[in-house]
Amino acid sequence: MSIRGTDGYGAWMQWPSTPAEAIAVQEELRELVDSTDVGDQPRYVAGLDVAYDGDRLAAAVVVLDWETLAEVDRAVVLGETTFPYVPGLFAFREVPGLLEALRKLSTTPDLLVCDGQGLAHPRRFGLACHLGVLTGLPAIGAAKTAFVGTHAEPGPARGESADLIVDNEVVGAVVRTQDGVKPIYVSVGHRVSLSTAVQHVLHLSPRYRLPETTRAADHLCRQALSAAEQAADEEC
Repeated sequence: MSIRGTDGYGAWMQWPSTPAEAIAVQEELRELVDSTDVGDQPRYVAGLDVAYDGDRLAAAVVVLDWETLAEVDRAVVLGETTFPYVPGLFAFREVPGLLEALRKLSTTPDLLVCDGQGLAHPRRFGLACHLGVLTGLPAIGAAKTAFVGTHAEPGPARGESADLIVDNEVVGAVVRTQDGVKPIYVSVGHRVSLSTAVQHVLHLSPRYRLPETTRAADHLCRQALSAAEQAADEEC
């Protein structure tokens, strides 16, 4: 599988080491975000998530078949964070591990579903935008909570939604994926329109609040981190 990753990234600039450098990266790369639909309906869709224990992390990618939602591939990378926790710059903690996990896959996903934000970000360049631009793959953000913006409460039924608004601009959608449950926050990452992103999230959430992609990646990264912790304890 070919992922642009650090090769494409390196063509722009070195990986940042300070918040000021990271903000400059976001401001430059956000110009590359495409918020229109590109390509055909996905065949393979990947969920991406990262689990933490202090500075230790496990970055996981799980690829599902679009039609059946059955798992077809997975990869997980253990490591340590190399960037401080700064609100709005969370991608710089997660992107290196997730790119490495993507490179380990034998199946190229047609869509990335990130447990985080896309355009619903103070600089309109959250994790989903970052990964989409670096890989060139369509990407969407499907977050458990809002990071920016205001919105009305969507109706109680599955499929109902409300606009997520920042400075009179629609930056995402607040989507009820199951009757009567908390909504999730969907936003464009790259090469997908907002309406299509919402449709994708609903397709991937047939039974539970969170998309099956997110649930699978969350389980894998937590399992991997727990196993690594147990192995470390046994060595002590």
